[in-house]
Amino acid sequence: MSNRTGWGMTKNLFISAIGCLLLLSFLGCQTTTTSTDDWLQSDKIRVLSTTTLVDDLVREVGGEHVARLTLIAPALDPHSYELVKGDDEKIFAAHLIFYSGLGLEHGPNLHRFLRESEIAWSVGDAIIKDRPEAIVRIDGQIDPHIWMDVSLWLQGLDVVAEALEGLDPEHGAEYWERAAMYKKRLLALDAKIASMLDQVPLEKRYLVTSHDACNYFCRRYLATSEERLEGVWMERCSSPEGLAPDAQMSLRDLQKVVHELLTHKIDVIFPESNLSQDSLRKLIDIGKSSGLSIRIALEPLYADAMGEAGSNGDTYEKMMEHNARVLKENLCG
Repeated sequence: MSNRTGWGMTKNLFISAIGCLLLLSFLGCQTTTTSTDDWLQSDKIRVLSTTTLVDDLVREVGGEHVARLTLIAPALDPHSYELVKGDDEKIFAAHLIFYSGLGLEHGPNLHRFLRESEIAWSVGDAIIKDRPEAIVRIDGQIDPHIWMDVSLWLQGLDVVAEALEGLDPEHGAEYWERAAMYKKRLLALDAKIASMLDQVPLEKRYLVTSHDACNYFCRRYLATSEERLEGVWMERCSSPEGLAPDAQMSLRDLQKVVHELLTHKIDVIFPESNLSQDSLRKLIDIGKSSGLSIRIALEPLYADAMGEAGSNGDTYEKMMEHNARVLKENLCG
């Protein structure tokens, strides 16, 4: 609609345009931004976020003062994303860049740029500096999936507010106020998820997914306080693939998970929205030889990315509540 230059629009086009707007309103779509061209030409603060999860923080803090664009589409794997043709134009046009950090964006050329850029801010790096004891490590490797614990991820709002205030001090107080308001909503969401999953019997609170994306979730919402204190909460979650889906998966990895399925009498495993279900199907095949009857949950979890616009995971709040509901329904069932 921004390309209209006069009043010569025909009646049919006008009706079509209004229909599209009403449809978007009905669906409740949370569009990441307008088009790349509109973003490039915007006179607002141009913010580039690596993922939709980071963009969610920017949307809530920046409000009307920022123009937002996401580099990595929800359907793509953020772990292995490499810069492609056209990304350089976005990068050099941005006033600020936000990324998740902690090794999530480890595609060589993207990782190198983010580390060297003076306008790039890492959400995860700020959190690990403030709360190093809260960061999960698997075989010495940092787990970057901090957004799966709402109480941790909300601390990223301070990073966004600080960066925006530094660039736009005139609206600094507004940025911090918006961050504080969103924190309150996320604290309520954190409590709601905990309450929902407390209703799942303790012997059923085991989560098996495609790759190691849910450690923070399991520690926060599935484990008991005693398990967290004793450091044994990790028994609550397992996966055949490592921290990144592009890691090598062996028969030994699969057999280890099958052993967990047998030990804890787990009968449902969970797919992820942006990953293939091949590894889960392999678990089912191997499990059959041990007498296991396993099913794959019909609804996927959102792990490495939020859902597409119009889905029930197109905001961070909706995504996390969706995950809690899917787990509760399947584990209780």
